[in-house]
Amino acid sequence: MTTDTVPAADIEAIERIVATVERTQRAKDADGFLALFHPDALWTTAHGKVLVGLDEIAAFTRAVLPAADWDGEVTYEVVHTRFLRPDVAAVKIRQVYHAPEGDSEGSPLYVMTRGDDGHWLLHVGQNTEVRTG
Repeated sequence: MTTDTVPAADIEAIERIVATVERTQRAKDADGFLALFHPDALWTTAHGKVLVGLDEIAAFTRAVLPAADWDGEVTYEVVHTRFLRPDVAAVKIRQVYHAPEGDSEGSPLYVMTRGDDGHWLLHVGQNTEVRTG
């Protein structure tokens, strides 16, 4: 299934979810971030911590995100979307952390699912640090 055969509204909804990830991370908004997840989500942090289910993801996020300390900002850009089925999409993200000492990158992969209500949610996430040099 190519993006040519997918309704533009689905692509736009997925891009809005990614933009909301960026916004909620910057704002340290744990509740806004958690609202993006499917109840059965599986999430792997950039440091390799595996979180299974919304309860684990919520406990980790509420403990870590509000206390996060960084000097810079992060941006998220959808670079590729592959629809595995009309209601399942694999979404490759370019994540750039802009810090005073220089930029660093992450390369998240999200698997998103569209529920019966038509809303897209994060179902699986794997964040990978990009090492240069």
